[in-house]
Amino acid sequence: MDVMLELETRRRAAREGGGQRRIEAQHGKGKLTARERVEVLLDEGSFEEFDMFVAHRCTDFGMEADRPAGDGVVTGWGTINGRMVYVFSQDFTVFGGSLSETHAKKICKIMDMAIQNGAPVIGINDSGGARIQEGVASLAGYAEVFQRNIMASGVVPQISLIMGPCAGGAVYSPAMTDFIFMVKDSSYMFVTGPDVVKTVTNEVVSAEELGGASTHTKKSSVADGAYENDIEMLAEARRLFDFLPLNNREKAPVRPFFDDPARLEASLDTLIPDNPNQPYDMKELIHKVADEGDFFEIQRDYAANIITGFVRLEGQTVGVVANQPMVLAGCLDIDASRKAARFVRFCDAFEIPILTLVDVPGFLPGVAQELGGVIKHGAKLLFAYGEATVPKVTVITRKAYGGAYDVMASKHLRGDFNYAWPTAEIAVMGAKGAVEILYRSELGDKDKIAARVKDYETRFANPFVAAEKGFIDEVIHPQSTRKRVARAFASLRGKKLSNPWKKHDNIPL
Repeated sequence: MDVMLELETRRRAAREGGGQRRIEAQHGKGKLTARERVEVLLDEGSFEEFDMFVAHRCTDFGMEADRPAGDGVVTGWGTINGRMVYVFSQDFTVFGGSLSETHAKKICKIMDMAIQNGAPVIGINDSGGARIQEGVASLAGYAEVFQRNIMASGVVPQISLIMGPCAGGAVYSPAMTDFIFMVKDSSYMFVTGPDVVKTVTNEVVSAEELGGASTHTKKSSVADGAYENDIEMLAEARRLFDFLPLNNREKAPVRPFFDDPARLEASLDTLIPDNPNQPYDMKELIHKVADEGDFFEIQRDYAANIITGFVRLEGQTVGVVANQPMVLAGCLDIDASRKAARFVRFCDAFEIPILTLVDVPGFLPGVAQELGGVIKHGAKLLFAYGEATVPKVTVITRKAYGGAYDVMASKHLRGDFNYAWPTAEIAVMGAKGAVEILYRSELGDKDKIAARVKDYETRFANPFVAAEKGFIDEVIHPQSTRKRVARAFASLRGKKLSNPWKKHDNIPL
């Protein structure tokens, strides 16, 4: 029985991580331990751990005397609502969660298995960075992980949960994953920390300002969501996971739904204000179209002039991209184009159909936009939509002007169903701007110009010119939007479309 006893003794030591004092310090910061996080994230009793007894091999700087089991990262697989997922969780109580050669090997092992067995990877980051005592071996470990992030991209979903420090080389692994969540006030990400910044550029900045959750969700767009604490973030990660397929060869799961697909929403008939310049909240339409009004938003606090996220229709996952008239009148700009392009490409990679809700007066004018490369960034969204082969359903609610009409999943970019509300205006530009160009010679005569504007509006500020040309498949009643969209996606479940063979495209990055 001695060997059984030894197994239990060793297991107990491994589960202790860096010991009770450090675990209490972690709790004192309002953070869960690496193992507690895995327990909250996964279904109860489902976690199968790998490499519990792996220890580092470093003999420099007296390291050979301190070889804790597990080497600062908990790895393995389990289930979320019964579906398989691979997980690694860095343990800040062991050498500050720093990455060594063996720590990296543990992560690589489960990533290789995830790619091979077709299941997502969720990485929980809480690490002081490279283990300095190991030098270049630690850097090599990072690069091995990076290579696997790249190989897994578009094959299995990858989610990064930043639940503590994540600095230096460590940030590039999450940066290559599909979604990054952060915890407010207890996590940060930056390539170089405040001390180095002060030394090199003389700028004085706190860790929170430089790389906190607020910075990355509002300003840099590095992170997709920020949550109040560890528990809330882990619960939201479970919720996101339920929208996603396990890999690129499987469809997203179909959930039971209790919401009539033919439900009519009379209130949508009055969603569009009489005044064409008055905003309204596009999220109201998203909630009223979705099963049970459930919408999981991605990057809510960044480029709010475009909305991205997931809903379900008849229990099936659909990605939503929608202009938001409440912010910058719903214009497309550099930030919105990048945000939406990345989202569209994720959906296309994992066979998630895309619903596009359009109210766009054009691209945002301005010197800053042009010098910032709005042409190239706008082209990303155009490219992403045109490249996508998944079912695409588009509803134009109000404005669809100029090049922005083309970009927003128009018929010309292989849109499958292109609907318009009767309030839609599909034109090269607004009536006032058009008249000032067409009738420049009459600009002195206010009455004449007013009559011209009215005439232009009557002729072009409607969906029927486009419908006559077949660019709009049907002009629909706003109240029937859920029913029409649900039926459209149902009819597209067998869609097969492939692009010409290529090694890969060269999207304008």
